[in-house]
Amino acid sequence: MKAVTFPRGGSDIPHRKGATDKKPIVVLDAPEEVVIPLQQHIGAPCEPVVSVGDRVKLGQKIGESSAFVSAPIHASVSGEVIGVEERTLLDGRKVRCVVIKNDFKDELIEGGQKRRLDQVSAEEIRAIVKEAGIVGMGGAGFPTHVKIAPPKPVDTVIINGAECEPYLTVDHRLMVERAEEMIFGLRAIMKAVGANTGVIGIEVNKPDAIAKMKELINLDQRLKVVPLKVRYPQGAEKQLIKAVNGREVPSGALPLEVGCIVSNVHTAIAISEAITNGIPLYQRVVTVSGKCVADPRNILVRIGTPLKNLLDFCGGLLAEPAVIVGGGPMTGPAVTTLDSPVVKNLSGVLFLAEDEIALDENRPCIKCARCVDVCPMGLTPNMLGLLSSLGKVEQAQKIHLMDCIECGLCSYICPSRRGLVNWIKAGKQELNARRAKERAV
Repeated sequence: MKAVTFPRGGSDIPHRKGATDKKPIVVLDAPEEVVIPLQQHIGAPCEPVVSVGDRVKLGQKIGESSAFVSAPIHASVSGEVIGVEERTLLDGRKVRCVVIKNDFKDELIEGGQKRRLDQVSAEEIRAIVKEAGIVGMGGAGFPTHVKIAPPKPVDTVIINGAECEPYLTVDHRLMVERAEEMIFGLRAIMKAVGANTGVIGIEVNKPDAIAKMKELINLDQRLKVVPLKVRYPQGAEKQLIKAVNGREVPSGALPLEVGCIVSNVHTAIAISEAITNGIPLYQRVVTVSGKCVADPRNILVRIGTPLKNLLDFCGGLLAEPAVIVGGGPMTGPAVTTLDSPVVKNLSGVLFLAEDEIALDENRPCIKCARCVDVCPMGLTPNMLGLLSSLGKVEQAQKIHLMDCIECGLCSYICPSRRGLVNWIKAGKQELNARRAKERAV
């Protein structure tokens, strides 16, 4: 099948995945202490259901919320709760966390049921996913049980195997090493939402993953693999949907408006683990890469592990990084402290040298329109950034501020190195804050 892509904007940016794309996933031992944030998802934060001095088991629920848009939090080690306190996350936010001293027994919580897919109903799948605390693990962190309970009919579930951000190879390795579980997770999502078609979209720079998926889906007529051109941001939901089945998600709408749901590779595997082994989400794979890292790796790590432990496991630094990024370099935030913990939606930690980055300089706009040419949403990032930087967010909204997917291409391509995407993000936050204030009046 010929590789496909989205029709508008985008760019062929360097993928820089060679340091880790052939390296199998390795396991990092659990640390002496884990710091587990009570908000690792979009929606309401969890409240602790444990106290200092309590003993907990691996996989035990330690935080939950009654809100629909939320996801429970589980212990990633067994041991003693030694703190329920504010700690700093990688982006500098302070969040209440449960701190657990590891007893290194990995005593697993009782009661986890092992099921086959034919033994569970759609409703039961949603309940299992919710109880397991599964969220979108590609970056967004949206609670998965909400996504797979759509208010409208869905006919297609798409697994996002594009992994278009530079450096990151988590999904690539998972598709090669844990393909069966991913396909199980895809079928589970399809059953939960009543979809009759499952699509796995994979960029062609991952030929081993494409071959593995094609081999495994074999005679299942409901499933297909769609090769994708290597073009950023191919993994963005709206661009992926347009590429694989030609449907265009309207402005301000969600994928379910065109009968689709998109899931991350790692999320599908977490669903498989929850159903087949009764295991909640307490660990994930993280790519550690960049020129400054001695031995870049893909690491299976417990939630709550300090980032510095991952760096030590990779042999430390070869040189002082110009910047440390949490996630991909196009969309991830700068890391403020390596004492911060791994969270559910952290896909990478990148230690980048000066020649791997382009810092914002905010020189005057030269009206070249390159940002307009590459914008995959057909927006005018130059104007959105300018209006947002001036606080004129209502005017920015009139030219579709909220349709920006924050892919970062406008800043990347700008010859004046204007911080367009950062201004736009700030403008969206300001607009949301003003709307919330108006609703409260």
